[in-house]
Amino acid sequence: MPPIVGDILLVLLGIVIGAVIGFLVARKVMMNYFKKNPPINEKMIETLMSSMGRKPNSKQVKQVMQQMNRMK
Repeated sequence: MPPIVGDILLVLLGIVIGAVIGFLVARKVMMNYFKKNPPINEKMIETLMSSMGRKPNSKQVKQVMQQMNRMK
């Protein structure tokens, strides 16, 4: 195997390994972000239901939150 082919294979291997490590790190960072800052909370659900003309009670809001968490 000529030396240039070995060099190309090492570069390609480095790119693949870097992409895999980058993906795993980015995934971990995003999971931590969403755990600390959930995309929707009870206040948002209450506001949404109120804007649709419904007066939600806490039981309804909790039911919607449970449904949202089950969908994850």
